[in-house]
Formats: sequence, C-alpha cells, structure tokens
Amino acid sequence: MSNHEDNIKKEFEEAEGLYETAKTEEGKVTSLGKTDPKKVLNLTTADDIEVKRLNEMVGHQRLNLSLLPSKGRFYREDFEIFIRSARVGEIRDFSTVDENNIRDVDDKLNGIIINCTKVMYGQQRGSYKDILEEDRIYVLLAIRELTFKEGEQKLLMPVTKKSCKNSTCKSQESVELRTNNLQFSIPEDILEKYYDPYNRCYSIETKNYGVITMAPPTIGVMRAITDYIRVKEEKGQPWDKSMLSILPYLQREWRGWNEKDIFAAITSFQGWDSTKYSIIYRLAEQMKIGVKPEMNFPCQSCGEEVTVPLSFPGGIKALFIIPDISSELL
Repeated sequence: MSNHEDNIKKEFEEAEGLYETAKTEEGKVTSLGKTDPKKVLNLTTADDIEVKRLNEMVGHQRLNLSLLPSKGRFYREDFEIFIRSARVGEIRDFSTVDENNIRDVDDKLNGIIINCTKVMYGQQRGSYKDILEEDRIYVLLAIRELTFKEGEQKLLMPVTKKSCKNSTCKSQESVELRTNNLQFSIPEDILEKYYDPYNRCYSIETKNYGVITMAPPTIGVMRAITDYIRVKEEKGQPWDKSMLSILPYLQREWRGWNEKDIFAAITSFQGWDSTKYSIIYRLAEQMKIGVKPEMNFPCQSCGEEVTVPLSFPGGIKALFIIPDISSELL
C-alpha cells in the first residue's frame, strides 16, 4: 500500500471509528479489535457504518470527472466526487465574505466545497483537499447549478456590441455563465508523451536529471503553501516566490506535509543549477489546466464568434446570493 493510500485509510478509519487488528513487532496477533455483535447476527441498524454512509449520500449526485478541466486524469481510478446543493445556512455564511480579503474569499469558497461535496476512494472517505485546485471553480459552479436548478439565479455576463466581429449586427446583451459554457486550458502537446496512466501524473524523462514527476496541485497542497506564505508575512520574513510557484507541481501528498517540509524542499532547490530550475519552471507553465479567463460563443444575430471576459457580475457573492431580486417582488 502506498503512503497516499495508507494516509487515506487512516483518515477514513479515524472518521468512521474503524479498528484494525493489532500486531506485535514480531507480527503476532495480540488483539482482534472490536466486534459489533449486530454484525455477527447479520443485523443492521441506523448506526451501522455502511447505513450511515448511504444515508450521507442522500441528496448527492456523482460528478462526471471527464467534464472537469483536468478530465479526471490526475485522480486515482477509484476517485469520485459527489455534490449536493447548498443549504440556507451555508449560503448565509457565504454571504459574509469580504471580497477585498483574498484569504477570506478562499476560505468561503472552500467552505462551500467542504459542506457540499463528498470525496470517495471506493469505500474509503477522501477529503475536499484531494480535489485539484484548478477543478475547484468547476465544482463550485456545478454546486451552484444544483442549488438554483430552476434558473432563478442566472449569472449573466455583459456583452458589448463591440465584442462581435460584425459591427452591423444586433449582438445580444449578455451570456449566461454555466459549466457547459466554460472553456479550459489544456497542457502543451509536448507533455502528453510523458503522461503516466498508472501513477496518474507526468513522469518526465530528462537527459541530465533523471525522471521528474509532476502534476497539477491539489487544494490541500495549495492551502499548505498559502498558510506557509501567510506565516512568513505575519512574521515579516521573506519567502521565495519563484520556488513556491513550482513546488506545488512537485508535491502530490498534502497529508502530513507541513511548514518544515516546505522549508526543506525550498532549501533543497537551492542546490539546483539554472538549467534544472528553468526546465521545471517551463514544465509547470506548460501543464497548467483550468478555466480560461474568457468564453467564446457564436453571436445569436450573425453567428460570428464572440469573446466575453469571464467575470462574476455582482462580485463573488453573486455565486450564491441573487444579485437582482426584482423578479421576486410584487
């Protein structure tokens, strides 16, 4: 079992109260753990672990990973994301977001992900932090569409007449922001021959530096990096922006990864020569995935392609707070 699988297993067992058979150093069994008499009698109750898990999935639906910016290529084969609509309490909490505070925006967006998603590795529970950072915006919009599935909360991005290539036509005033309208950045073609389907990452062979393993970062890795930067700034200490820009692409496991590990990684980078840094920097740039900052669609009037900058009319709060309530007023 890999370290990643072992970490997930431990996390799942702690959450569910499961126990493994205990062994001595010599491998002899010294304890059979705890046995549930109801299971011995083949009885199930509301407290049964499997029943609890099934109950928790009520109201959730499986997200099609192939629709994500990553296409699901960097997750384990048994990885699944289940989402549900946001509830009133979660929307109320999101409404307090300070849009001028990047940290608070990040926390509130992650709050929606935490409450409205369930990540599973087969029968083992995962974490929202296992989701790729660049897949996060798609997951948020998918949750939003479940929350407002009657269409009462449309995010309409304004379209100016100058956006259309044909200046004589009557272009539409707005276009709706939905998951099926998004366009994604894709890794450069040069990387595709290095994609490793077994390890679900890029295993890049180099002439002088061996095999370099890289992949787009998870939310967990990015949160650890963000926390590291915040601590440094609070203490008035400098931090290496160049190294921290590539580190997330080299670190796959966030569990147990802390400030000391980040510092150790940055220190080890100091021994690199300029060629190795340049290679890894360029590779990180070329494997960027995610939602593009603009959307292209055919003009309803003339059919010419129109480009609209991706934005959130009404600010980030408009994701879950209706910006225009006039339709609900008498």
